[in-house]
Amino acid sequence: MIQKKDMQTIIGSGGAIGKELAKALPRYTNKIRLVSRKPKKVNSTDEILAADVLNKNDLEKAVRGSEIVYVTLGLPYSYKIWKEKWPEFIQNLLVICEQEKFKLVFFDNIYMYDENSLNPASEKSKIHPPSKKGQVRAKIAQMIMEKIEKGTIKALIARSADFYGPSIKDTSILTETAFKPLSQGKTANWLVNDSFKHSFTYTPDAGKATALLGNTKKAYGQVWHLPTAKNPLTGKEWVEQIAKRMHVKPKYRIVSKFMVKIIGLFVPVMRESFEMLYQYDRDYVFDSSKFENEFDFEPTSYKAGIDEIIKCDYKTKADRKSH
Repeated sequence: MIQKKDMQTIIGSGGAIGKELAKALPRYTNKIRLVSRKPKKVNSTDEILAADVLNKNDLEKAVRGSEIVYVTLGLPYSYKIWKEKWPEFIQNLLVICEQEKFKLVFFDNIYMYDENSLNPASEKSKIHPPSKKGQVRAKIAQMIMEKIEKGTIKALIARSADFYGPSIKDTSILTETAFKPLSQGKTANWLVNDSFKHSFTYTPDAGKATALLGNTKKAYGQVWHLPTAKNPLTGKEWVEQIAKRMHVKPKYRIVSKFMVKIIGLFVPVMRESFEMLYQYDRDYVFDSSKFENEFDFEPTSYKAGIDEIIKCDYKTKADRKSH
């Protein structure tokens, strides 16, 4: 039986990863604090705390008395905001971490990796961000690792590929470009080129794995890739598989870089996404074998992930006909 521990706090508990992490943590503790601007309980015993964690005073209150603090925070998808707010937030967090002596688990992406180190992308991939937002991510990861190396904090970094999963609103590109339009009988969209492989991390797996890492002493001081299925689908295969499970035609269009730039004149998030399109003009294959081997963890297959999302969030064409 796993011993129950002291307070474990999730900063950014309202996002897709924060929610899945909260579901996974009761295996390790009966003291869970959820922190966001408008927090909601996931488990009946959760403690909730409304806070603006970009404010240092609020952040101090949010983490007080914690044994482990998980950061699954998402900031608005804007380089201007990221450049200003991410380093400031991390600096404040690290200062408080040194003072309060809690363990830190930082949920990260792979924007900092060299564009030619994505097939496969592993914990050993070269740090050479090809985008401005990637430069920010590299900087804040370096801030954390420097403190780890100095021995002033106990922390780890958990990295995910682009993610997908049930009940995600607006934060999964696969949901927005494929699941939603296909479920509505519309044409799906795929960015740049549909012939390249693209990995996606299943959010329930990410939540379980992040909780496991946080509660494993020997995991600290390292970077970990969260469990992600091998042999990713190409863009064409993603659309075909989702459409097949929904019993609809696999209609889709390829959105070129030029079109993204034009749309970006009117849609800010598309403008911000332009610099990230290199992830779609080559194979993007995420390697999580380090985690899988260490913890004997088999990631959810893409087929099972697609089926669960449709079951939870969408009625198939056959379902609609029967009602």
